[in-house]
Amino acid sequence: MPTPRKTARALRAGPVALLALVACACSPGAPEGVSKKVLDEAISQGIGDPNTCVLIGKVGSGEIVYRYNTHLTCGRELPSCQGGSAVTVDDVLKSVAKGEPERALSCPTATDGSRSVGWSAGRVLGKELVYAAVMEGQKALPGRVMADRLERAFVKAGLQPER
Repeated sequence: MPTPRKTARALRAGPVALLALVACACSPGAPEGVSKKVLDEAISQGIGDPNTCVLIGKVGSGEIVYRYNTHLTCGRELPSCQGGSAVTVDDVLKSVAKGEPERALSCPTATDGSRSVGWSAGRVLGKELVYAAVMEGQKALPGRVMADRLERAFVKAGLQPER
């Protein structure tokens, strides 16, 4: 028979488990024909970092079909490195999905230069998909490096052909 302590613990765990299940159900999987696990691993090896977010969406609408990392990481507003106001990676994805030019940019996020942000966004070769990625922190990769590493990750995961 369960003790009162075990029963209380089980009751507290119920809502947490339900929230985790709901969060997973709302999370996008992976583009058609690609394993989410394989794509996650390829991106982790290429640019993985707790402060990294990668979104893949449909050309035109920017509807997200894949997300690497959490809503919290992906929802951060950061300098665009193009002047103007701060943006989220979703803002960048939608702009590229609607035909704005690809980007591979970097700029400081701290006045002393100790932290920076790297942005990379463009088309996924051979697909009606676009991607946008951001990395921010003391060891953030420059946007051009992110673009190169993401291209290799997409090839490795079978998302796009080699150039």
